[in-house]
Amino acid sequence: MSDPRSPNRAYDVVLYGASGFVGRQTVAYFARHAVAQGIRWAIAGRNRQKLEAVRDQVGVAVDVLVADSQDQPAVDAIVAQTRVLLTTAGPFALYGTPLVDACVRFKTHYVDITGETPWVRSLIDRYHTQAAVDGTRIIPCCGFDSVPSDLGTFLVVRHMQQKFGLPCRQVNAYFQANGGFNGGTLASAFNLYDSGAATQYDNPFLLNPVDSATPTEIAQNRDPQLPAFDADVNTWVAPFFMGPVNTRIVRRSQALYSQWQSSYGAHFAYQEYFKADEPLAWAKATGITAGLSLLIGTMQQPPLRSLLQPLLPQPGSGPSEHTMNNGWFSCELIGTAEDGRKVRGLIRDNGDPGNRATVKFVCEAALGLALQTQELPGGAARGGVLTPATGLGHVLANRLQRAGVMVEVAT
Repeated sequence: MSDPRSPNRAYDVVLYGASGFVGRQTVAYFARHAVAQGIRWAIAGRNRQKLEAVRDQVGVAVDVLVADSQDQPAVDAIVAQTRVLLTTAGPFALYGTPLVDACVRFKTHYVDITGETPWVRSLIDRYHTQAAVDGTRIIPCCGFDSVPSDLGTFLVVRHMQQKFGLPCRQVNAYFQANGGFNGGTLASAFNLYDSGAATQYDNPFLLNPVDSATPTEIAQNRDPQLPAFDADVNTWVAPFFMGPVNTRIVRRSQALYSQWQSSYGAHFAYQEYFKADEPLAWAKATGITAGLSLLIGTMQQPPLRSLLQPLLPQPGSGPSEHTMNNGWFSCELIGTAEDGRKVRGLIRDNGDPGNRATVKFVCEAALGLALQTQELPGGAARGGVLTPATGLGHVLANRLQRAGVMVEVAT
């Protein structure tokens, strides 16, 4: 097989799941940005007719590759032709493993938009060692799950270490957002509960090396359950519904960087919240907390879950163009050094976070892997089941800034 770091493969990037709701948006993004950067790309999925319809609708002349994700030989034939595979085909616990398996065997770099951390844990157990040996970057969670959290924390910590020469003791992230949900995201959530994998979310160090956290550390890093007043942002905050995903990714980044002698800090801790604005910030934080608790309680009960699912967007559908265009998100980060000094970061963008921002994040991640291999953290030789911060780092941050995302860090 040819080395993915050589130009001998037919494509630089293949977009798998290109006929899905988010997949169609990745095709449009590549149509606007890839040609100018000299990228050779193709679209792929299981239905040729739908893929050709997407290609024609977007108006691009790219190859169409067909493989059901459960057909391993067909998947292998696609993965062997590309240097980077980008997939948006979820639920990833159902459809993603054959793609990752092929990427590891063919030494093809991989990115996706999953937030299914139990599935990511399974990838670490099965593939991290081999991917690390081969220098293959398997980077899940490159969408709104979990780029702002993970990349923002990385930038805040590194700025702190460079500016103050001190380790970081704590980073807190505060989210605000407006947008909608697509059916694929909801299908992934339902599958987590249907499969029983959701119980693994309770472990705050789910993605860390096994037995790397003490009982005291686990207790100190439990997800927040109640609203609280936060003096750092001078308002009330609530648990953030994506916290059980994002915090695990950030903690894995810290664990990996510690292994590579580039630790965030010996006693580093991370947490995130939803930030409520005045007026009535207390009431908003309390209402969000109650609503989140009600949703989780409903999802945990199979009869209630079965009643709820048909009422929500189904796979292949999602918010309207108006909703996606008028959405936005803000991720404000506050890092505290060992001596108490603060570093503040901000990642913000216009557009629905689960769709517009997610598409931008994952597409720029794939383009960074394809175009800037030597500039990636650890150089071309680093591999494994990584995170946005450990696999892409400043390369992704700079690409997002050039793509219009606000990325700021200051003391």
